[in-house]
Amino acid sequence: MQTATDIEVNEHYLYPGQLFAAPAPYVITTILGSCVSVCLWDPVLRIGGMNHYLLPFWNGDGLPSPKYGNIAIPKLIEKMLSIGSQRSNLKAKVFGGGAVLETSGGLLNVGERNIMLYKDLLENEKMPVLCSDTGGTQGRKVIFHSDTGEVFVKKIQKAIRPIG
Repeated sequence: MQTATDIEVNEHYLYPGQLFAAPAPYVITTILGSCVSVCLWDPVLRIGGMNHYLLPFWNGDGLPSPKYGNIAIPKLIEKMLSIGSQRSNLKAKVFGGGAVLETSGGLLNVGERNIMLYKDLLENEKMPVLCSDTGGTQGRKVIFHSDTGEVFVKKIQKAIRPIG
C-alpha cells in the first residue's frame, strides 16, 4: 500500500517575474512584497501552477514578460491549459500586494494596483477566486501544493535594526 510519504513531491522556488506549472505534484514557494502571485488549481486533474508578477501592466516596450500582471495571468492560464486542464475547472487563490515600502500611496502604491489588476482580469475570465490574502503592510512567504491546492502563507514582519 502506498502512503503519503511514498509519493515524490518536487519543489520549485518561483522568482519574481516567473510562472510555473507542471502535471507532476510540486511544492511551489515564493516571497512577496508588493508583488502578487496567482495560484491556479485544477481539482479534477489535481495539478496547479503559480505566477509572481511585479507590476500590473506591460507598457508595450521590449518583450511581453510575466513580470507584468496583464501578461502573467493569461500566460499562466495558457500554461495550465497546455498541460491538460479545462478552463472551466480552474480555481484561483491570490496572495501579495502589500504596501511594504513607505510611500504616500497613489501611483507609487504598486501593491494596490497589482491587486486591482488580478481582480479585473480574473473577473473577466470568469475564474472563481477561492481565497485571497492581499494588501496590508507585510510581505508574505507563500507555499503552494499543486496536487492538493493547499496554500500556506507566513506573514513577514518588518524589522528595523541597526546595520554595522
